[in-house]
Amino acid sequence: MIGLTRRDLLKAGAAGGAVAAFGRPAFAQADNRPSITVAVQQVVNSNTLEPLREQSNVGYRIMPCFLEALIEQDLQRNLEDIPGLATEWKRIDERTVELVLRRGVKFHNGDEMTAEDVAFSFGPERMFGPAGGGGGDQKLFTGVVAGDTKDLPPEVIAVARRFWPSLDRVEIVDKYTVRFVNKRPDVTLEGRIGRLASQIISRRAFTEAKNWLEWARKPVGTGPYRIAEFRPDVSLTLVAFDDYWGGRPPIKQLRFVVVPEAASRINGLLSGQYDFACDIPPDQVDEVTKNPRFEVSGGLVTNHRLTCFDKNHPELRDPRVRRAFTHAIDRQLIVDSLWGGRTRVPKGLQWEFYGQMFHEDWAVPAYDPAEAKRLLREAGYKGGAIPYRLLNNYYPNQTATGQILTEMWRAVGLNVEIQMKENFSQVFDRGSPRGVRDWSNSALYNDPLASLVNQHGPKGQQQQIGEWTNAEMNTLSVELETSTDRAKRRAMFRRMLEICEREDPAYTVLHQTAIFTAKRKDIAWKAAPSFAMDFRAHNFKMNRG
Repeated sequence: MIGLTRRDLLKAGAAGGAVAAFGRPAFAQADNRPSITVAVQQVVNSNTLEPLREQSNVGYRIMPCFLEALIEQDLQRNLEDIPGLATEWKRIDERTVELVLRRGVKFHNGDEMTAEDVAFSFGPERMFGPAGGGGGDQKLFTGVVAGDTKDLPPEVIAVARRFWPSLDRVEIVDKYTVRFVNKRPDVTLEGRIGRLASQIISRRAFTEAKNWLEWARKPVGTGPYRIAEFRPDVSLTLVAFDDYWGGRPPIKQLRFVVVPEAASRINGLLSGQYDFACDIPPDQVDEVTKNPRFEVSGGLVTNHRLTCFDKNHPELRDPRVRRAFTHAIDRQLIVDSLWGGRTRVPKGLQWEFYGQMFHEDWAVPAYDPAEAKRLLREAGYKGGAIPYRLLNNYYPNQTATGQILTEMWRAVGLNVEIQMKENFSQVFDRGSPRGVRDWSNSALYNDPLASLVNQHGPKGQQQQIGEWTNAEMNTLSVELETSTDRAKRRAMFRRMLEICEREDPAYTVLHQTAIFTAKRKDIAWKAAPSFAMDFRAHNFKMNRG
């Protein structure tokens, strides 16, 4: 063996990027970035990390850490569209959008992102199955997760076809340019391109996975963090991806741990076990902030809490009974008593950021117990039991809200029985009669197609699971998807609200969702007006000293 002097080692370090003999880093710089632990009530509901399977509020929280879309929403402002993996985009015609890709973007496996990856991300192998896009009904929430097979689960195909009902193809113009071509005119193409389930994945990584489940539990994207370990129902561990196009991530290791009880999340934060605690009940905000070492960030997000109806239940077939449900609810009392006024009763299933599509003069059904009782008498309701399927505080204040609602309904003569369930598969199960359930609805872009049609239209979740349908609503949904006449679209949207919220209720809106996250005060971090948690360099900094 040839001996090396200290001078030889210094020369080798200078010439070889500080790499010493035998390929080991001789003078590696210490990584002083923090390791951060976030306590959540759940990481995902489907036990997968594939957004086409994991359509949930909790999933939306973590996805931007490792998967990204071509068009993003500005999480630090008002969710306006901003460049993501695409630097610019333009309309070619009513059916086509062209996008220029950001150059030099690396996937977590080291491959460069190109137009081929984008086209593959929206292709049949990853999204639509052999039949391709633009049609076909599939069942959702079967509770089945694919195993040792490359076949796409039916839930994936259903979500893809619901989000992309008329996508024809993604054309590769050149290595860094793509065109999304729709079969029909669509004024919302840009919104669809930027929403959850439109993230770009590595074609090679997907193809090389042994089966769909292996892929879905460790998807390869372009985000600031890559997946190190996923333990379903326990934790998700991410590590910094230092080749991230947006700059070096500020956290060395980012770990989300499942802590179902809010009190345990808060206690763990205060004891130093966690750095962040998500979904803090509003009545605990003041308790957390009494400690000068902690603070709470958050507020309203683009999501509304709903009660959904299964009109196939014998007691709910008459729409007057469902209308009685809507008039028996004192929504403002819920906002004031359970939320301390930190949220609000919105104007139905819509948001102000819809712009010209927003109906300022619309309102949820008025609290009117006398009208509720009249409707029940008119419908001939005799007091038959109606099940109310409820999860234990999956949503903040869910159990308390359910108990208050049940008392309000009983006060007008509705016989509602709470059935506590462990997961959404049990909530949607058809093995026993379904009646009323909790839900929420998000608007991920600025059009009713993102919320009302996505959840309650002909390809929407509520109709796919067989709870509710309405022929006029379905006709209007198709017209809303294809029309480019903005005045006509606005009138159609209003009629759809009339059907779904008043005439033949599919759901009733309770209140807008507010999300509160408790954290260490020495961490500079701001909550977004959405469920997504942003841990990139511009939104995370340790305040030293």
